[in-house]
This record gives sequence, C-alpha cells and structure tokens, in this order.
Amino acid sequence: MAIKGQKFHHYPESVKREAIRLHLEEKWTYREITRHLGIHDAERVKKWMRKYREEGDRVFEDRRGNPHRKQTEEYRYVKRLEMENMVLKKWLAILSKEVSKRNARSWKR
Repeated sequence: MAIKGQKFHHYPESVKREAIRLHLEEKWTYREITRHLGIHDAERVKKWMRKYREEGDRVFEDRRGNPHRKQTEEYRYVKRLEMENMVLKKWLAILSKEVSKRNARSWKR
C-alpha cells in the first residue's frame, strides 16, 4: 500500500535487462546489482527475476494505461478526418455554385 508522499521509482527496460543479465550470466548477488545500478529497493531485483522466470521477455513490456487507448485515438483521428473531408466537399460545392453563377452572369453581358 502506498504511503502518503511516497515516491515511486520507474526503472527503464535497459536497467531491468542489465540487472537480469548480471544475475544470470555474471552470477552477481542481488545486493551487488542494487548497489551497482543504483536501485533503491533491494527486493526489486528479486521481483524482476521472479517475473522474468515466469513470463520471459514479456516482463519488459510496459503495460501501464489503457490498452485500447491507441485504438480510440486512431478512431477519433479518422472521424476528424472524415468530418474535415465532408466540410471540404460542402465548401467545394458552394464555390462551384458561385463560379457557375459568375460565369452565367458574364455570358449574359
């Protein structure tokens, strides 16, 4: 549970990969890794290792936020473009009528 005023640290994927590599390939201890990489929570590397063993490389995916947000933003963008297209077609029709009226007037003179 979060404590009021608590700061959460987000570690980039490169730090997580390096921590796992150091533990698996170099056989570093969790304590050595946390000191070397400047990780504040000593249990953090253990959690990354457990998740890595369970999920593999999927553990590095950033799954924060709404997964459908991108689709929603694309949908809104397409709708906006469709609306702009409709407005431009109407404007073109109005301009065409104006041009045809001017041409009709010029022929009458």
